[in-house]
Amino acid sequence: MRLDKYLKVSRIIKRRTVANEACDNQRVTVNGKPAKAGYEVKIGDVIEIRFGEKRTRVEVLSLSENPRKEEAAAMYREL
Repeated sequence: MRLDKYLKVSRIIKRRTVANEACDNQRVTVNGKPAKAGYEVKIGDVIEIRFGEKRTRVEVLSLSENPRKEEAAAMYREL
């Protein structure tokens, strides 16, 4: 699954276009390396997102194309 889509369906970022812009502006890293929106997310990847002073680090636990709201939070674990 593409990184921008994963960020949207897991509800880490609310809109895919915002996720895409964050990737383009190098605010998103995967396993310590800057990642583009088209990066293929795998289980076990560590994603870090920077918004101003706030940093969010999550580990990918599962991939699901259309999760329900309750299932979205189970797709990742905050570090």
